[in-house]
Amino acid sequence: MENPQILLVEDDVFLSSLLKNRLEKEGLRVSLAKDGDEALNLLKSLQPNLILLDLILPKKSGFEVMEEIKNDPQISSKEVPIIIVSNLGQPEDVNRGQELGAIEYFIKAKTSIDELVGKIKEFLIQAR
Repeated sequence: MENPQILLVEDDVFLSSLLKNRLEKEGLRVSLAKDGDEALNLLKSLQPNLILLDLILPKKSGFEVMEEIKNDPQISSKEVPIIIVSNLGQPEDVNRGQELGAIEYFIKAKTSIDELVGKIKEFLIQAR
């Protein structure tokens, strides 16, 4: 299998560049979307193995992106797993993310980059 492709949806320039560089060092290919619209447009042409999704985004929130993925047959048919990485940590946010299909939910303030990268790699190995 070629190097897994990750779609990183994150509007924080510092965090997105840190995460992108770190994941690429692990041999993963990373496409970056800075807002919800860009993520949905990329998903029409990309077939990522995993989506890392922030919830607080310009244009469309992560929740809106997940709803549109579910409702767009062109994208939903790809069944790409989603891991939420957000500062929203309220139980109702976590529940909503899981109801919309997220397989994992990480709260930025409580998760180190190392821990996140480890979880991503673990998931991609299991998915093979």
